[in-house]
Amino acid sequence: MPRSADSDTAKTTPAAAAGRNSLSVVDNRTGKSYDIPIDSGTIKAIELREINTGPDDFGLMTYDPAFTNTAHCKSRITMIDGDKGILNYRGYPIEQLA
Repeated sequence: MPRSADSDTAKTTPAAAAGRNSLSVVDNRTGKSYDIPIDSGTIKAIELREINTGPDDFGLMTYDPAFTNTAHCKSRITMIDGDKGILNYRGYPIEQLA
């Protein structure tokens, strides 16, 4: 969850406070600062929901047309390599399963 540096109840992790493994964001609408954890070169899109202008604001969302900058998840069940056209489920090619 992003940590607002302007909130009295906000707590920053040592990594965030030192600037390691976090992304610092300043919301120019409100002037509030947030530290968003970085994990494996990604941030969780849901973390942006905490960045809002007030209680009636839904928070920020991401928009990634054509999924050109969407990270993949780690899975022990499926393996996808879009560049090579590979989709495996539990080690089986999807063509065999379909």
